[in-house]
Amino acid sequence: MMYGRLLLHAYAQVNNTIKINTERDDIMEGVAKKTDKYFTYADYLTWPDEERWEIIEGVPFSMSAPSDIHQKVLRELLTEFNIYLRGKTCQIFSSPFDISLPQAQSDSDDNIYTVVQPDLVVVCDNNKISRKGCKGAPDIVIEILSPSTASKDCIRKRELYEKHKVKQYWIIDPEEKELFVFKLTKDFIYRNPEKYKKDDKIKVEGLEGLEIDLNLVFG
Repeated sequence: MMYGRLLLHAYAQVNNTIKINTERDDIMEGVAKKTDKYFTYADYLTWPDEERWEIIEGVPFSMSAPSDIHQKVLRELLTEFNIYLRGKTCQIFSSPFDISLPQAQSDSDDNIYTVVQPDLVVVCDNNKISRKGCKGAPDIVIEILSPSTASKDCIRKRELYEKHKVKQYWIIDPEEKELFVFKLTKDFIYRNPEKYKKDDKIKVEGLEGLEIDLNLVFG
């Protein structure tokens, strides 16, 4: 099923040229060629602060600078969540903020093969938060699409967040002014997403009383 223009683009890329199980050739975009090394969070912590990377199951991906429309959507959503969450247990964080996803909460940095920087995350278990970021699945993850990240966000990350039992995964297409919400079922899977358009209001499940007017978000 296709969801929006950028999502359609993502699926077309996969069908034509991009395999989900990406080969290790040139995974560091010219930095490391033809390597079989799987990178860890411990490796990630040694990389230069001025470079932005994510590691998904051992494979690193560089992150490009966001566009103006991306930043506007992020700013408006952050404002809505932040106002609502003041004085409450849950917290909202915006990128750059590391989310490390271990197989077990006791895993050390050199045994963690996934660290991502979603645009926004809501974390309700404060035991997961430290000065290094969040260790373990957030309650809500929000990704704002761009053409360069669409396939990763729509396919690879959706599978990743489902695997780690993220309760809600929001994908936002800022060009089409659409929002898709994947919710974890009792069987711990994501089924077809709920779809919202610019004129809609979304009641955020799990955050009673929070209703977001997407007219404010998309402008």
